[in-house]
Amino acid sequence: MAITFSSALGIHEQALQARVQRAEVLANNLANADTPGYKARDVDFQAVMARAQGEMQGLQMARTHEGHLDTSMGGHADVMYRNPDQPSIDGNTVDTQQEQTRFMRNAMDYQASFQFLNSKFTGLAKAIRGE
Repeated sequence: MAITFSSALGIHEQALQARVQRAEVLANNLANADTPGYKARDVDFQAVMARAQGEMQGLQMARTHEGHLDTSMGGHADVMYRNPDQPSIDGNTVDTQQEQTRFMRNAMDYQASFQFLNSKFTGLAKAIRGE
């Protein structure tokens, strides 16, 4: 049986991509911290991973009627608005300290996923060389 990248790497490739998407959304929140009316957003990482896991197991949703929702929107379907703890008077819902904390945590999780994938590739390379 042949080994594919999907079977060798598992869900970690999708996790890395979701972390990149989340970093972009959080950075955009921080960039708009002083924009009146801006609504903070975030990526539903659990939903992204649940969908990726389902796709790996062959549990993809099928659109069986033209009136049904299209579930193939990609990762952007999981970007949601965040409920603020204390919205500002101008309607901006970005809490800079919380956004910075989320951004740093996401960066650490990204690094962990990257290191895991790197070790997987190192192991595959050793296996190919017969070490």
